[in-house]
Amino acid sequence: MPELTRNNSEPSKLPDRPRLAPGVRLHFDKTRDAWVLLGPERVIETEGPASEILRRCDGTRTVAQIVDELAVVYTADRDVIADDVTDILAELVTKRMLAA
Repeated sequence: MPELTRNNSEPSKLPDRPRLAPGVRLHFDKTRDAWVLLGPERVIETEGPASEILRRCDGTRTVAQIVDELAVVYTADRDVIADDVTDILAELVTKRMLAA
C-alpha cells in the first residue's frame, strides 16, 4: 500500500487554502489503527505528522496557519515544519488528492 511521506520531486503549485479534492476523504481505519486517505480507487496510509497536516486541510486555513499550528503542536522549528508541510501538500497536489 502506498504511504504518504516526504517527497523531494519538482515543486507543485500549492493552493492558498488547501482542501481535499472532491471524492477524497481522511478516515481513521480501526483495522489498521491508522489514518488513511481515501480517494477514487486509491487508499493511502498516512505516516507521521501527515494525518495532522491533512486534518487541517479544510479549505479555511492557509498553509501558513497550518504551519503555525503544527509548530506549536510539535514544539518544533517553524522552518522545519514549513518544509514538511509544503513537501506533503505538493505530493498531494501531484497525486490529485488535494484541490488546487
